[in-house]
Amino acid sequence: MQEFPKKKIAQDVVLSCEKYGIQTAVISPGSRNAALTIGFSNHPKIETLSVVDERCASFFALGISQQNKRPVAIVCTSGSALLNYYPAVAEAYYNNIPLVVISADRPKHLIDIADGQTIRQENVLEKHILFSANLIEKEPTTNKVLLEKALQTALDKKGPVHINVPMDEPLYETISDFNYVESSDEIYQKSLEDELYLEVSYLDKFAQKWNKAKKKIVLIGQNEPSELLSIQMEKMIKDPSVLVFTETTSNIPNSKFINSIDKLIAPLKEAELEDLAPEILLSFGGMVVSKKVKQFLRKHKPLEHWHISRKNAPNTFHCLTNHFEISPTNFFSQFFFLTEDAKSDYQEKWLSIKDKRKENHEIYMNSIPFSDMKVFEAILETIPDNLNVQLSNSSVIRYTQLFDVNKTLHFYCNRGTSGIEGSTSTAVGAAYASEKQTIFITGDVSFFYDSNGLWNANIPRNFRIILINNAGGGIFKFIPGPSQTNAEDYFVTPHNLTAEQLAKMYDFSYHTAKSLKELNTELQEFYKESEQPKILEIFTPSDENDKVLKSYFKNL
Repeated sequence: MQEFPKKKIAQDVVLSCEKYGIQTAVISPGSRNAALTIGFSNHPKIETLSVVDERCASFFALGISQQNKRPVAIVCTSGSALLNYYPAVAEAYYNNIPLVVISADRPKHLIDIADGQTIRQENVLEKHILFSANLIEKEPTTNKVLLEKALQTALDKKGPVHINVPMDEPLYETISDFNYVESSDEIYQKSLEDELYLEVSYLDKFAQKWNKAKKKIVLIGQNEPSELLSIQMEKMIKDPSVLVFTETTSNIPNSKFINSIDKLIAPLKEAELEDLAPEILLSFGGMVVSKKVKQFLRKHKPLEHWHISRKNAPNTFHCLTNHFEISPTNFFSQFFFLTEDAKSDYQEKWLSIKDKRKENHEIYMNSIPFSDMKVFEAILETIPDNLNVQLSNSSVIRYTQLFDVNKTLHFYCNRGTSGIEGSTSTAVGAAYASEKQTIFITGDVSFFYDSNGLWNANIPRNFRIILINNAGGGIFKFIPGPSQTNAEDYFVTPHNLTAEQLAKMYDFSYHTAKSLKELNTELQEFYKESEQPKILEIFTPSDENDKVLKSYFKNL
């Protein structure tokens, strides 16, 4: 028999979530959130998933939302439990992912009187939240307004909101005759069709500048796969005065794009950088990984930098001159009617240099020993078509940027804050939410840091983890700073850990490779169907990896 929470405030929260289209709630255990847990888990239209560790739960929910493109609720008890959500909240904030944080709380008369599991929860996430709804028990009218504001904000602005729910005891009382009734109110969710187009007279002023410029760069940051945008960028590249810079996480592949920015820029002399500098920079998408392109554009500033986004326009290169507050697809559907191709050798020249870099890349790759770089080449050449690939941060995302990738793959990474703390949990959530097989490529420090992400009963058997274990934070051997100090071990954090016992504990199939031959043999079977998810742990030589990578840039 179904049971429902007796507390009106818990009923209101659950019903509001259902009304605003929330279909999934990830719940962590606790007592203060008992009424919420009872309400969500007994709701016939909301899927509930249990994850014990709140930090892992929030990143798991973020991965689900990333794939489903809809808000996901996360529900926790009072006290420090809520604070464990903060890293995922910050990632969602900067990566435009809608999370609905629902925290149970003590009522105000129990705050700051040394009552157990109690902190100041109101507005605790305010620096990285789009809206905070601090509910009040026994004030349903006020709560309704706050709940509607919070949930509509999550839908419209695509980011995290916080609903703090104070509840006094008793906490576990239930009723059996409560009926969940759908609200007849129509929920308004903005779409691309609702956007106001830009005034043609306004846009024409920019088109005139565009048409006169002989050197233009379109820079695409982290971006959802989009067939329409891919078509629009194919049209863009027909203009010989345009270079399109993309990254692996841009998810808009094209052979005429500069898809490995560092590979192009790193060997350039100052005069060449000045020659590459654009008159106009047009950007869209999220965070850009390449530090070299940031340094280049900050030093060699374009005359104009225009950013396209329905939300905000970060002044990444310290030269932003205009923000088009519209979606990229709608922007280009207007802009192309006003533009014309310019006579220029800009694109031809730099694509020719790109081709030379590619030749040198291939020559170098054929000469190097087994190392992180050789491992990435082997992995990226063997991933089957049409799969989702989740990347951890630090070295993994940067190595991936150096290679041409299969155009049918979709790549994701937590680049909102670029932290390592939730990479595994996010990948698990994405794998759970997707019908496609999900491949998660991670470094050892990221993996072990978030090893609780595997403490999750919802991991699909087609989930695959490729763990590159170089016995420490390899990126700190490559960047120049740490090696110049006497504290390098505190940056690199060397270790002797392996994933073997974790695989046994969480029922993963476990495989290893310590040479290129072993790796190629393992990869032949790794992607095939199985009864268990799999971990392939690849051990690479810690002392060689940084030498190989540094030599790579010298040989370009």
